[in-house]
Amino acid sequence: MEQEKIILIGAGNVAHHLASALLKAGENLCQIYSRTIESARALGVKTGISYTAEIGEIYPDGDIYIFCVSDDSLSSLLKTVRIKSEALLLHTSGSLPMDVLKPFSKHYGVIYPVQTFSKKRDLDFDEIPLCIEGCSSSVSGKIKILAEKLSSKIHAINSQQRKELHLAAVFACNFPNYLYGVAGKLLEENGLSFAMLRPLIFETAHKVMLLTPEEAQTGPAKRGDESIMNMHKSMLKQDKELLKIYTLLSEGIKEAQVKESTDEPKTSSSEINDMPTLW
Repeated sequence: MEQEKIILIGAGNVAHHLASALLKAGENLCQIYSRTIESARALGVKTGISYTAEIGEIYPDGDIYIFCVSDDSLSSLLKTVRIKSEALLLHTSGSLPMDVLKPFSKHYGVIYPVQTFSKKRDLDFDEIPLCIEGCSSSVSGKIKILAEKLSSKIHAINSQQRKELHLAAVFACNFPNYLYGVAGKLLEENGLSFAMLRPLIFETAHKVMLLTPEEAQTGPAKRGDESIMNMHKSMLKQDKELLKIYTLLSEGIKEAQVKESTDEPKTSSSEINDMPTLW
């Protein structure tokens, strides 16, 4: 039986990892498209797959088109790519509804990897949760078969759930990474290295693999240590934005501590670990 032809639209961080995973799974990845020839060439050379930066050169006879592009550019791309009516269209967005693909094919869905991707970081794709959704039971089944070749962690969720998951991921990943940058600048300004924080960051992340975030929380706001917090605020008084962030986060931790102490019953970490999760 002839393998289905897969066309990858996009050559950014997600596409780099997905392309490698598709090839490792033995899938028939035929072509890579990117808006710039530089990024198309980089991924094409890396994978040995045909590439292009010309919309008109995208193969029109593909069986599966996977769009790994920004939310803002997806709509315009869909309007210009020539696609046969029977092709399966998939996007990888965490926030866009599945139905954005509906006007362009009878077969469409989503395959959303819950992970932060960088081209310079190698990842085990088998460990990445893939959230899938299809426009019908048959399409969902087809997407599931493809997803299971790429990862052992498959979750069928709807568009609203995926949107909520994406929001949660921003809080869990993007915001902490921004705060790492803030911490790095504070250290650099005082002749210290960000490397000094890496063991702390590693242990903080490791703890929430074993404990609930509430159980893992430490620090002056958790303890209600007003003298330390006031000292920190005084140190930040020349930077109103950082002072605002520090105050807001500290108040959030304090309020969560009050709520935790009054909420009953509490869920133990062992119970949390027994629950099915997306991570």
